[in-house]
Amino acid sequence: MVGTGIFITTGDIAKYLPYPGLILLVWLVGGLLTLAGALTYAELGVLFPRAGGMYHFLREAYGPLPGFLFGWASFLVIMSGGIAAIAVGFGEYLGSFLPWFSTQHVLVAVPLGSWTWTLSGGQVAASAAILGLTAINYVGLREGAWVQNLMTVLKVGAVVGFAALGLLVVPKVQPALQPPLPSAGVVAAFGVGLIAALWGYDGWYGLVLSAGEVRQPERNLPRGLLWGTAAVMVMYTLLNVVYLRALPVEAIAASPRIGESAAAALFGAVGARLVSLVVLVSSFGCLAATILYAARIYLPMAQDGLFFRALAEVHPRYRTPGNCLLAQGGWSAILTLSGTFSQLYTYSMFAVTLFHVATGTAVFVLRRTRPDLPRPYRVWGYPVVPALFILACGLLVVNTLSERPLESLWGLGLVALGLPAYAYWRRRA
Repeated sequence: MVGTGIFITTGDIAKYLPYPGLILLVWLVGGLLTLAGALTYAELGVLFPRAGGMYHFLREAYGPLPGFLFGWASFLVIMSGGIAAIAVGFGEYLGSFLPWFSTQHVLVAVPLGSWTWTLSGGQVAASAAILGLTAINYVGLREGAWVQNLMTVLKVGAVVGFAALGLLVVPKVQPALQPPLPSAGVVAAFGVGLIAALWGYDGWYGLVLSAGEVRQPERNLPRGLLWGTAAVMVMYTLLNVVYLRALPVEAIAASPRIGESAAAALFGAVGARLVSLVVLVSSFGCLAATILYAARIYLPMAQDGLFFRALAEVHPRYRTPGNCLLAQGGWSAILTLSGTFSQLYTYSMFAVTLFHVATGTAVFVLRRTRPDLPRPYRVWGYPVVPALFILACGLLVVNTLSERPLESLWGLGLVALGLPAYAYWRRRA
């Protein structure tokens, strides 16, 4: 969950909601919404502790087509585009330490009609990171988990240290948390800000995608989802308090890298440099985690005959979905080098929220259609908690469609491309 989002997106939120109290409220509401989703997904993950997570939940609740469309959109854009976006973020911060890898360092420029394809050092670093981490995960889950554990310890320790120091120093700004009466469009602006915050929380469902490799999933899945999400919510809230103590809202809104700007205001140039290093480690750890869990979606699809046959194999020696990792890594690297991943990923966010609505509703559907299945964990607060999660995601769908109709329709179009693909693989199966 902890990547580059928390060090960037508060600036975007402040553009829509220039009120300190509402900025904190957006992150708190986003955290509570994520927590409700984690509690909901925990029941489904314990019910079907297999590699693939949401693919299985949607298939068991509604049939093979919705599960396939989720997997299709994940491979085409959602997961692969997310990996590309995280990797380029890593490359951009690496460029601040090694200028050759900067996204501003253009290596090749090829004019293609009215469009020019460029290759930057940041894209090279991003592709190298994707391929390197793919190779580590290919040779074994233990190796991938070792890298992930190391990155988690480093980045969480650094984030907690930054938040603690930021709360102890004398503030540069004394934020007034009670905002003046907002304008009439505050509800829509809050919704747009909430979408940005949810990008910072994205990845909370990663554990259910690799549930087939979790020890004692009936116990560890709910614990990991609950306490992991709660810990990140606390960290994010504290970091935003630090940002508001460091800079006025107007400066936050104008800052593309709020983490560095806040550190520079509180600790000087050395502090900003250290935060850049924290972001570099965080983005690399987030990239490692996403590569690890996302590849688990495509294995069961292929085993069901709904994807490329070669992806149905588990490596005989390393016991990993090796071909899935290679296909995902190759496509993500292509998206990175193409430079089109950002726009594609923006389009897909609408579809992601739709899939969350459908998956949350699957708890109610499966309790009605499959009451006989053993449920060692049942979602806390049922039916209120999953209903709130579904309602909040539904409101986000409506708000996104209203505020960004073009991107939303493009997102639906990318998902709809899966319909002929599904018909093809069904015939082959």
